[in-house]
Amino acid sequence: MVLRPEVLALDEPTSALDVSVQQQVLALLAALQRRYGMSYVFISHDPALVRAMSHRVMVMNNGEVVEEGEAEALFAAPRAAYTQELLAAAHLG
Repeated sequence: MVLRPEVLALDEPTSALDVSVQQQVLALLAALQRRYGMSYVFISHDPALVRAMSHRVMVMNNGEVVEEGEAEALFAAPRAAYTQELLAAAHLG
């Protein structure tokens, strides 16, 4: 953070944490984002977490992009069958 990056890649940053610690980490990430105006590439298999943290979302399957767009629009009305299946499995669609 000392170098104040414009973009930070976060690959499953909370996957091994319990829920309370996960919430603390997410709050810290959101505060850092607001404070420094940085962007995150947030990689996760948890659709609820992606929904909470993202402005834009890219859904991938086997290394291929199947859908992308504004987070709220994508979660409200997923177009791709794979995205629909992911959200249904996570009880978000």
